[in-house]
Amino acid sequence: MYIYERGVIHGRFQLLHNDHLKYILAGKRLARHLFIGITNPDPNYTKTDEADPHRSAPDSNPFTYYERYEMVKEALLYEGLSPKDFSIVPLPINFPALYYYYCPRDAVYFLTIYDEWGMKKFRTFKELGLQTYVLWKRPKEKKGLSATMVRRLLKEGTGWEQLVPPPVRDVVMRFHLRERLLQKSRG
Repeated sequence: MYIYERGVIHGRFQLLHNDHLKYILAGKRLARHLFIGITNPDPNYTKTDEADPHRSAPDSNPFTYYERYEMVKEALLYEGLSPKDFSIVPLPINFPALYYYYCPRDAVYFLTIYDEWGMKKFRTFKELGLQTYVLWKRPKEKKGLSATMVRRLLKEGTGWEQLVPPPVRDVVMRFHLRERLLQKSRG
């Protein structure tokens, strides 16, 4: 049924949206156990990369690792996955030497490619000798949802709810994430 015993998929998930969930589930369909790496887990493991400097900006990373962990966990449980089917781990994407501290060496690393950032990760995975599987490669204009757009709508207070899995709406409310975004934009 599964092609791989263990897979690794990753993202910042700086508001887990419906396209993120499709991406995660695409990886899960291929692996018996999926490790979901949350990148930029904290400011110490976030650094600027020329391939996409926006990814490391503080306003692009407003939510904590724990809040994103809750978003991912709740969304996957809502989709019917069992906790034994996945592990959520930090993955400091800009520090490749640390990957093996968080994910198994024999896992296949799934990714999608839309731009130079995706290509750089692909090259890095290959240089590390990681088994790599490109789920899809598309031009940037065909990427779909962006967390930046969803966060903007969340700040505006309209139109964001249908762009995220229902449990993510609950996490946003429980942790008062809209209020935090509004507060950060004022000060």
